[in-house]
Amino acid sequence: MEKIRLGVIFGGKSSEYSVSLHSVSSMLRSVDPEKYEIRCIGISPCGSWYYLTQPDYDKIEHDHWLDDTCVEMCLSMGEKKGIILLDGANTFIGLDVVFPVLHGKNGEDGTLQGYLELAQIPYVGCHVLSSSCVMDKEFTHILCESAHIPCTPYKCIYKNEYKNEKEIYEDAVQSLGDVLFLKPCNAGSSYGISKVRSFEEFKAGMTEAFRHDSKVLIEKNIVGFEIGCAVLGNDELVVGECDEIETHKDFFDFAAKYELDQTEIHCPARISKEQSDIAKEIAKKAYRVMNCEGFARVDMFVCENGEIVLNELNTIPGLTATSRYPSMISHAGYSFSELIDRLIQLAMEKRG
Repeated sequence: MEKIRLGVIFGGKSSEYSVSLHSVSSMLRSVDPEKYEIRCIGISPCGSWYYLTQPDYDKIEHDHWLDDTCVEMCLSMGEKKGIILLDGANTFIGLDVVFPVLHGKNGEDGTLQGYLELAQIPYVGCHVLSSSCVMDKEFTHILCESAHIPCTPYKCIYKNEYKNEKEIYEDAVQSLGDVLFLKPCNAGSSYGISKVRSFEEFKAGMTEAFRHDSKVLIEKNIVGFEIGCAVLGNDELVVGECDEIETHKDFFDFAAKYELDQTEIHCPARISKEQSDIAKEIAKKAYRVMNCEGFARVDMFVCENGEIVLNELNTIPGLTATSRYPSMISHAGYSFSELIDRLIQLAMEKRG
């Protein structure tokens, strides 16, 4: 059988560049070399694209991949699908499908997906509109609430509207409570997020959030804990087991996510079967409402009264062998390598 020419894109001009390196190195080690011809494509933190002629997965993981064996490149916009090396000879390297392993802006927000659409190359994961809407937490709230999915109560503040800090803070406290979460609408891995309990913390938190985006979500603090649910598929959906985040920190921040600082992940989640069933139905509905394809992780809160509300979705979740998404979907019968195979199949079925 002829091997599939698989382009794997990593890195990116994003605050989550380092997260991508860990995800992709783990993913690459699990790809079956009997099935795929791997073409590694690295995007530097400044946004330059490179083809790795001699990919070394350890070097990728530790951010030593960009060396003199890398060649600048772009995608072909002609009839042939693939890479054009900017090597003076415009060497062409064909691609059948691309697996983007990037997180956050310029990778998960529809921009990369649009480039791949223009190049007419099938790719793993959500399409342009779905990716951009899921990346924007305000749009996620608007669309999911319109579909009667229970969501965390919130307000959204645009930077050009942020003039009377005291008035905005007092209004938020009156409608959402004394403890608030501030989140940049378009950022991931908890960058720019803060939990605030006073006006001084609010001012500092808003300043930090606006460093990452031009609009900020002010959310009610949910007394309870966070769970997640893995969803896989295009037309027919497979749902993994729910997991649960137990953290002794103020919230599930970057260190908690990637170093498990004062944090444990329980899979399956320590919730009743009834709550698990409800969470899975919310996850599937949110996946459909946001028009997702391929895969996504749906994050929710279990409130103090047992109610389950949507937090957000993630269209390119962490992809190390021990990350939350592969762990959850393993309960549906997929090993890590089988998950990779299935995601590539879904991409080629949808856009082949």
